[in-house]
Amino acid sequence: MDERRTTKVSKYLSKHLRHQPERIGITLDENGWVAIDTLLRAAAAHGFPITRAELDHVVAVNDKQRFAVDGPLIRASQGHTVEVDLGLPEAEPPAYLYHGTVTGSLEAIRAEGLRPMARHDVHLSPDRETATRVGARRGRPVVITVDAGAMYRAGHVFRVSANSVWLTSSVPPEYLRFPR
Repeated sequence: MDERRTTKVSKYLSKHLRHQPERIGITLDENGWVAIDTLLRAAAAHGFPITRAELDHVVAVNDKQRFAVDGPLIRASQGHTVEVDLGLPEAEPPAYLYHGTVTGSLEAIRAEGLRPMARHDVHLSPDRETATRVGARRGRPVVITVDAGAMYRAGHVFRVSANSVWLTSSVPPEYLRFPR
């Protein structure tokens, strides 16, 4: 499978497993799962046929491990705008986590902290390199350091997805450290 097709299939899966399952007539269960066969039939019926081999390839090679497969089921690992409960247990975060963004967002982040926006949670990276890649998707990246240890000690809840993305409901400004 060539890289362009891999990217196209990955974006299609993300769109329908995270944001618009109804657009192709699928229904995610309360934990975000859908039968792979159902997904493949729906994609084909809506003009975007995907083979099982292509799906397996995208799941296996996705650098961010965006998708999880459990037997006959598939779901997005995180990033949903539709209501799902990923069933992720609470976890103690490392002392520091990181958030990649762009300069144009800094003023609002300084004033309001990090908010989930259309998603259910704020997404934080375990290292600067990952946060830099995340920020670079929307322009020149800026990496903000989050004092996750202090947040946790203050009672904030963290969860970690299967692909090592840390999730929390919001990050107040006092826990953020901006680059100079």
